[in-house]
Amino acid sequence: MDSEIRPVEADRPRPARRPGMGAVPGPGGTAFRVWAPHATRVAVAGDFNGWSETQDPLAPEGRGYWSAEVAGAGPGGRYCYVIDHAGQRFSRRDPYARQLDHSNGPSVIVDPHAFAWGDDERFRAPPWHELVIYEMHVGTFNDVPGGAPGDLTAAIGRLAHVADLGANAVQIMPLQEFPGDFSWGYNPASAFAIESRYGGYDAVKAFVKAAHALGLAVLIDVVYNHLGPDDLVLWQFDGWHEPGKGGIYFYNDWRSRTPWTESGRPDYGRGEVRQYLRDSALYWLEELHADGLRWDMTLYIRTVDGNEADPGQTLPDGWSLMQWINREIDARYPWKISIAEDLQDNPWLTVAAEDGGAAFDAQWAANFVHPVRRTLIAPRDEDRSMAALRDAILGRYGGTALTRVLYTESHDEVANGKARLPSEIAPDDPGGWFARKRSTLGAALVLTAPGIPMLFQGQEFLEDEWFRDADPLDWSKTRRFAGILALYRDLIRLRRNWNDRSRGLTGQGVNVFHLNDRDKVLAFHRWDRGGPGDDVVVVLNCANRAWDAYRIGLPRGGGWQVVLNSDGSVYSPDFGNHPGHPTTAEAEPRDGLGFSGTIGFGPYTCLVLTQRA
Repeated sequence: MDSEIRPVEADRPRPARRPGMGAVPGPGGTAFRVWAPHATRVAVAGDFNGWSETQDPLAPEGRGYWSAEVAGAGPGGRYCYVIDHAGQRFSRRDPYARQLDHSNGPSVIVDPHAFAWGDDERFRAPPWHELVIYEMHVGTFNDVPGGAPGDLTAAIGRLAHVADLGANAVQIMPLQEFPGDFSWGYNPASAFAIESRYGGYDAVKAFVKAAHALGLAVLIDVVYNHLGPDDLVLWQFDGWHEPGKGGIYFYNDWRSRTPWTESGRPDYGRGEVRQYLRDSALYWLEELHADGLRWDMTLYIRTVDGNEADPGQTLPDGWSLMQWINREIDARYPWKISIAEDLQDNPWLTVAAEDGGAAFDAQWAANFVHPVRRTLIAPRDEDRSMAALRDAILGRYGGTALTRVLYTESHDEVANGKARLPSEIAPDDPGGWFARKRSTLGAALVLTAPGIPMLFQGQEFLEDEWFRDADPLDWSKTRRFAGILALYRDLIRLRRNWNDRSRGLTGQGVNVFHLNDRDKVLAFHRWDRGGPGDDVVVVLNCANRAWDAYRIGLPRGGGWQVVLNSDGSVYSPDFGNHPGHPTTAEAEPRDGLGFSGTIGFGPYTCLVLTQRA
């Protein structure tokens, strides 16, 4: 009789039956699955097994994947993977972990189904032609100077301000776990884990739910052009790597370098890495109920060093990755928006994938922000170019204006050697008359030109200096500059046609019909379908001079009312309140239009005129 002791089949690790990457809790335990193609052995250690490195081995599934179901491991449990390679043993955090104790701490099991969403599934973001975006940074949005950064719970307390302002989407700077407490968020340690200092996984869900309850869509800023550089979950994950490089998740040659890290660019040509980034993008939209994504600096996904003119620098796999993810989002959630920050005015970013484009819905408009800021910042009126403003208004990518996100302030545009627009206009007096008058001209352009308008947090109450991750917004300025806040509110309500008198601002039609570069006056016509209640005429006076009687062309005859005069004393006691007065368009051709009328306006002033429906 053979007395040899043979291993019992039940003692060998078996692959998990439950699908999904990372830690997937269920009845009786949790399924763990990880990709580690160069490992010779993988186990999971956690507080559920006394952090044993041998008790719960994972079984190889093929193609470098390992998995097992571990009884007793459940939500709230801390864990890590123990990976053997080439005679060495490594402790690794889970690339798919939704939560970490901190950027260098253990992974945490979460139950994706535990949060009470209620009827949140029914929420739909506003249509893009009505969208007004408010960019915010959680750590500085609602915080006390000198303390710890703000978190998502504190940010919820200020969402009513955004809704009352009239914005209907918040775009949050990156929420991925990062080292330390203070950061812009563009140094992610993981593509999934939520920054612990901001409140973690459930806090994001609570924020999204609260925003939706106020009618605010939530757009998430994601960083896929690089990861790290510090506390990086994926770094040399299964032990294999070329010297000085990042291992299986990264390029291991010259393509690894980025402006932010020497070896932090994901390998866009490797199927498992592409899947990881695709899963991350859909995670924000599906599991966390976000309404869209803003991709950070796509130029460095499609090129190595940002030189798109050099064919040797291009990354075709990065381009195809963006196409793949955007096509899948469009197929599953056509109402959810994908926005690129590329800043090269490359129209192919917003061309459909089947036509060779990257399939983004919109991109940040460099051809708007830079000429507009230059024009408004110029100290001398004679240096302001009305032609530059005209081109900024008319620019578009492809056949629709809604491919452009328009702004004068963003986190990038008010830092890195640049400042908030009021501080650029008047560095010694950013709350003064010149700063208020000219910065609000910029706001008027953002909210009346064709495209998707975006504001940066605090812009609406004249926040000054430059953006810093440890410098909270000064909410006392909502009282000090209450009139400026009211001006932004009025502009946004016109942009969204709240009073059914300015539908043209939601449309595609635009004609810059009056350009007076000598006197620095510009006027343009906006329309959707045309007619009373639709046609809008915007007049911009970009000089320090008032006019009592200035004649411009008008697109239709009859009466025109001034529905906004940014020189109104209601917006600031020291504004001149120069009358814009209603006018009657007479059949006297001017500016290439069949009618004309006489209006008045103050210095550095925007007028908006409409006809009653």
